[in-house]
Parts: sequence; structure tokens; C-alpha cells
Amino acid sequence: MTIEKTLFAAADKMRGSMDPGEYKHVALGLLFLRYIGTAFQRKYDELLPEGEEVAEDVDEYLADGIFWVPEAARWSTLAANAKDKGIGVKVDNAMRAIEADNEQLKGALPKVFGRESLDPTIVTGLIDLFSNIKFDGTPKDFDLIGRIYEYFISEFASNEGKRGGDFHTPKPVVELIVDMIEPMKGRLYEPCCGSGSFMVQSERFLEHHKGRRADLAVYGQERNHTTYGLARMNLAIRGIVANIQWNAEGTLLRDAFPDEKFDFVMANPPFNISDWNGDILAEDRRWKFGTPPVGNANFAWMQHIYDKLGSTGIAGVVMANGSMSSMSSGEGDIRRAMVEAEAVDAMIALPGQLFYGTQIPACIWILAKDKSNGVAKDAKLRDRRGEVLFIDARKMGALVPGSRKQKELSRDEIARIATAYHAWRGEPDAGAYADEPGFCKAASIEEIAKHNYVLTPGRYVGAGAAEEDGEPFEEKFDRLTAELRAQFAEGRWLEKEIEARLEALS
Repeated sequence: MTIEKTLFAAADKMRGSMDPGEYKHVALGLLFLRYIGTAFQRKYDELLPEGEEVAEDVDEYLADGIFWVPEAARWSTLAANAKDKGIGVKVDNAMRAIEADNEQLKGALPKVFGRESLDPTIVTGLIDLFSNIKFDGTPKDFDLIGRIYEYFISEFASNEGKRGGDFHTPKPVVELIVDMIEPMKGRLYEPCCGSGSFMVQSERFLEHHKGRRADLAVYGQERNHTTYGLARMNLAIRGIVANIQWNAEGTLLRDAFPDEKFDFVMANPPFNISDWNGDILAEDRRWKFGTPPVGNANFAWMQHIYDKLGSTGIAGVVMANGSMSSMSSGEGDIRRAMVEAEAVDAMIALPGQLFYGTQIPACIWILAKDKSNGVAKDAKLRDRRGEVLFIDARKMGALVPGSRKQKELSRDEIARIATAYHAWRGEPDAGAYADEPGFCKAASIEEIAKHNYVLTPGRYVGAGAAEEDGEPFEEKFDRLTAELRAQFAEGRWLEKEIEARLEALS
């Protein structure tokens, strides 16, 4: 078992009957304190031989991008006082002291530890648990804490079910979109950033491809204030500098970056939202392809995102499957206008059960501002006008170990989808593109028109070749019949066993 899983299992056991939605702020807040405390202490120990005055010089830390931690907020201080009955209040005060001395963190840290409803033994237990994380004294330690934080967010989202999807997008979906649109250089924007997972994965993509962090400027906005705090802590742990705005009115009603355009946009907006002020925004200039229905914000999000793209921008948007085929309230007309205007680059149908607590099937829309010459001035991509790529990934994915509800895509499956897209749009390193029955198809706009501009990939890719398992039919039939009879027999035995036990109880 990995250290992430071991720590989460231990932390979750301490939760008891506490709601996971509340508990996540306790656990993640303390994990964040452990991170900044470790970074601070390492720098402090490095400076101490030069004298205590140097070790306590705030500027020494800020120069290295390390948060200054006042003495009362240092992890060593909190760990020494972990068994005090008032430890919750001490942690709250530590959070306030850190915010007071670090402008970047103002308003981001939770102050929930001193509440009467929170058993102080939970705070004590978590401090002891996180104190036992073993570090080897290298920069990899901070990557470890980042992985632990990310794993905790993912597990809390899974435990919260549908509510979890409001603040976190499953990692394989994030990886797929990032790998497809390749944010290497320019400006990246998340219009509903949640816990900041797209931003974190984009930085990871940069590192993997030897890109420079300074080449990618990151922007985002979030409506929920507690989620906004989660995102800021998540980015701080990774050392990511981003311009994230808290926007209580919501992105569609008030754009926090009204005059900005972006090279990359990634989003997992809430599906099928009816309360989005559609009546107020009926005449909004963003509705280039048609006014979205008042009762559903899907195409409002899509058009907002398209409007934010620069002249060669590209976007990856997670949407409910209904967005690909709905004809109600003018949505079919909007979709047709988007296709005819060359706004749609690719459509990907995802497998079910990828998202937390909801069985609503989802898809990914890849939008492009200019399909004629690629997404970057230095890219030599082919002219894709007149075509849309369809990828059907519904048969991909496997259940997460230990879960009967949650699926995930493998790295190989993500690479297969991304490579098909890259090959289709003409990236030299991706190889030659070819349609693959049952998986991918480059369809002309004329063909799409014959399907009344319904963009469901299954309509275009056709059926794949039937898989041969080499087992003769007669043998397979006998084997399956025997398995079925054995299951029937087991069912009858279980039925008698249950009846016997019920009779014994009565």
C-alpha cells in the first residue's frame, strides 16, 4: 500500500461520524500546515549557522519562494502542544498568523479547528499522524506532500459522492484533457477551477515535457469560497503562482477577467444547471452561436469558453452527454452553428462511472478558434477545416481497485486517445492518422449534417471488429452453462442458509 493510501486510511478512521465534507477542511488544512512547516524548517536550519537574526529574517524566505511561518504557527510548536485541550484554537490562530504574514494566502486557510463541535482528539490524532511522515531531506519531499494532498482531495471527493464533483475532477479526465491540448506556452484559464486540478496537471505536463514554468501564465476563478481556499492551498503546495479570483456571483454572470483572452481553457463546469441567470443574460454578446436556454447553462458555458479563446486558442470542456444530441430549446441550432463556424475540433465520448456520485454519462468537447493552421504559431499542423474528429472511448476504463462504482482510464488508454487526436491534427511526432472502426473517425461537415448535427461519436465511428477468443462455440456454451448451473445451486444454498438463520433468530 502506498504512503498516500496508508495515511488516508488512518486519517479517515479518525473521522468517526463527522461529515466528510467538513472533515476534508480539517485534514487538508493540517496537511498544508505540515507542508509549509517543513519547507520553512528546512530553510531555517540552513540559515541558523549564520545566526538567529539571519534565520528569523523574513526576506530570506520570500526570496526563495518559501512562506514565512511565525513561531506560534510552526509545526514543531503545534506538535509539541498537540495534546492540549485547546489545540484547535491554537491551530486556528496559527492559520490567522500565517495569513497575516503571507499576502498570497490571505483568506485561503480554514479556521475550523477550535469549534466546539470538533473533537480536539481528532486534531491531535491528525497532527501526530502527519508528524510521522518520513522525509529524506530532498526536494522530492515536497512532491510527496503534493501527492498526498492530491490523493486526499480525490478520496474526499469520492466519499462525498455527487458533492465531491463540485470541487474536484477525477484525475484521469484531467490528464486526458491536458494531454490532448498540450499547454506548453502561453496563458491558461480555468473558468470554474474547483480545487485547481487542471492547473496542477498542466504544470506536471510542463515538467514531463521539459517545458519552463515561466512560459505558462495561469488564471482561474471559483464561486465557492471554501473550494477557492482548497485551490489556493493545492497550488501553493506545488509552488504554482496563479491569478485565481473568488467570484461569488459566478463566472457566467460576472467574468473576473472580462478583457483577457487565453491560449488554453480547461473546464469541468456543473452539468445542466438551470439557475444561471439566463433571463438576465439573454442579450449577452458572448452568445455568438445562439442564445442558450434559460433552463440549462451547458451552451452558455461552452460559448463563454469559446469567447475567452485567443486567435489560436484551444479548449477542453467536460459536458453531460445530452449536450451532443439535445434538440430542446434551440440547443440543436446552437450546436449546428458551432459546427458550421468550425468551432468544434473533436468530440470524445467517455465511459460511464468516471465521475463521483453520478451516473450521468459525460463527454469532452475540444474547441478550437482556428482550425486552419494549428493552435500555436510555431506548430505546423494541418488545415482541419471541414472535419470533426470523433472518438468513442465508452468501452475503455476499469473499476478502481476496491470500488464497485468508480471507474478510471489507464495511462495507456489516455495516451491512445490523445495520440489519435494529435495524429489527426497533423502533429509529426504522433504518426499518420487513420480511422479505426469502433474507436475514431474523421467526419466531414456534410456527413455531420446528414445526422442533423448530432455529435455523438457512436454514430460516426461504427462498430469495431468482434474480438475472437479462440474458444469453440460448443465448448464455450458448455462452460457457461456449467457456470450458470453452479451459480443457481449456490443461490439455492444461500436461500436455505438465510431461512435457517432467520428461523433460529425467531
